[in-house]
Amino acid sequence: MSAGDGDKSSNQQWGGRFSEGVDAFVARFTASIDFDRRLYRHDIQGSMAHANMLHQAGLLTEVELKAIISGLEGILEDIEQDRIDWSIELEDIHMNIEARLTDRIGDAGKKLHTGRSRNDQVATDIRLWLRDEIDNISVELKRLQAGLLDVAEREADTIMPGFTHLQTAQPVTFGHHLMAWYEMLVRDFERLQDCRKRVNVSPLGAAALAGTTYPINREMTASALGFDRPTNNSLDSVSDRDFAIEFCAAGALIMTHLSRMSEELVLWTSAQFNFIELPDRFCTGSSIMPQKKNPDVPELVRGKTGRVNGHLVSLLTLMKSQPLAYNKDNQEDKEPLFDTVDTLRDCLRAFADMVPHIQAKKESMLEAARRGFSTATDLADYLVRQGMPFRNAHEVVGKAVAFGLQESRDLSEMTLDELKAFSDTIEQDVFDVLTLEGSVSARNHLGGTAPEQVRKAVKNAREAL
Repeated sequence: MSAGDGDKSSNQQWGGRFSEGVDAFVARFTASIDFDRRLYRHDIQGSMAHANMLHQAGLLTEVELKAIISGLEGILEDIEQDRIDWSIELEDIHMNIEARLTDRIGDAGKKLHTGRSRNDQVATDIRLWLRDEIDNISVELKRLQAGLLDVAEREADTIMPGFTHLQTAQPVTFGHHLMAWYEMLVRDFERLQDCRKRVNVSPLGAAALAGTTYPINREMTASALGFDRPTNNSLDSVSDRDFAIEFCAAGALIMTHLSRMSEELVLWTSAQFNFIELPDRFCTGSSIMPQKKNPDVPELVRGKTGRVNGHLVSLLTLMKSQPLAYNKDNQEDKEPLFDTVDTLRDCLRAFADMVPHIQAKKESMLEAARRGFSTATDLADYLVRQGMPFRNAHEVVGKAVAFGLQESRDLSEMTLDELKAFSDTIEQDVFDVLTLEGSVSARNHLGGTAPEQVRKAVKNAREAL
């Protein structure tokens, strides 16, 4: 039958109202089974909790409850053994499972939908699924954090140039730089856990939009499913997708942080920087240039950030004009959400596997820190401690830098007499602050780049992890 001929087979789950079957093309167009089948485990979990509640409320007999639970367990096994033929005509995972349950156990299966709608069923399944995925992603995030701590501790003394505007600014340690990455991930983890609180409420029992006339116990199903509480308003319960948007916003921030890290990794592996070496297993070569070692994993993570950012905008746009309560538009929430979860989890896994094996090229980093007058601020601070106002010290050091550029010499390479020509307050001890080691060690305060502070930060982070 062609798409335009019309499929006369009625959907037995809701077809009583209709005098003709759904057009074959429309059936395919409106079906979501191709992508929402991943919710099967959570759909069955929610149905079991609902069935137990219906039994407690006197709406299912003991025999009917046992038949439903046994039937759902059998369907779960069939799905996991790949023994299910999914039906587009049944639209989605929820109808596919319910139809198979009825085929398996008869009329008792038709009673399972008592007191609920696909609207609250879908919302419940997505929340159950996303809660589990947040937990899985959190594991990968913590694994990446642990790897960063290991490298930061190992490189606590490794000096490198710190940058602003990608220009040499002041010397820092590589360990301190990696701990900046770590702080980004701390905020990311906190956002995920905060998001999880709003995911973990139960819409089950809100039914289509107005609740139900049956004597249901929403607290029972919420508790059975591990939710913190039931939702408070039936209209909002079935139409709310804030939790999905919030997760995608948190995901977009995580990906933005991974992209920033990726950009630095790509730069640092280049011959122009030559700061680090990545393991071969996270890189590829060139089909034509035999010398190439391309940092494909960081590059791909950087590229995937765009798709996650796009999914956030997609969901915001999806919800921006919807009247209460549920609308078919909301079927479009799943693919962006699913892909955000998959992309985020995979990118975190790749980074968690790769980061612990980053090898710092210490001599290259040190040599780079010697260029660009990175201790100029230290000289200005030295002059301030000698009693000079900072703005005057800034001008004096600027003139010294100009002289160094003219002579192609760093401040530390100038003689004492040459430095005293810019200020007679400069003495021999100035060279203690003009060395790279002296510069980083002097910043020995909370949040500073001194090796001692890096080790303290790593220790505190490990205790909190």
